Amino acid sequence: MKRPKRILPLLGAAFLVPAAVFSLQFLPSDMFTATAAAPDFLEGCADVPEAVAMAEELRQRNQRLEAYMVDLDRRKAEITKAEESLRSWLEKVRSANSGSRAKSAGADKARQDDLARMIALYDEMAPKDSAAVLSNLPPDFAAEILMRVDSGTGAKIIAAIDPRQAAELTARMGVIAMRKLN
Repeated sequence: MKRPKRILPLLGAAFLVPAAVFSLQFLPSDMFTATAAAPDFLEGCADVPEAVAMAEELRQRNQRLEAYMVDLDRRKAEITKAEESLRSWLEKVRSANSGSRAKSAGADKARQDDLARMIALYDEMAPKDSAAVLSNLPPDFAAEILMRVDSGTGAKIIAAIDPRQAAELTARMGVIAMRKLN
């Protein structure tokens, strides 16, 4: 006797599975979502201790998840507030820096203008008089002035200064020149 082939059930299953999937598309989407707060969740299972324990554990997990989500939302709000505060502070710092730079540039220009006027005074003075004044100034400051005056005037001023002091000023001028090169 030959066994009957069971092809008909296989064909039925092959057509039934896609049809079932297709029909699931038209069912309401909330039909498959579980709600933890369903009042009849344990209906008919209250006498099964494992089911009651599982339901209690799921309820506790749900509470922890909700508390975590609330905490996460609170932290997101704090981070957003902190970012806004940092952006505001950064804008204030940037504007203060740009104002400071403008003031600093103005102050530097004023110092340069003052120094240029002072150098012009030493250029106009007689070398002997300039030498007398420079001899009484701090050596670094006197060397800086000598480096900025006209070279012919500077040579005459150095010639009018005491040789020891002239040597010291010349050495300091060399140090200043080396610093400017580096």
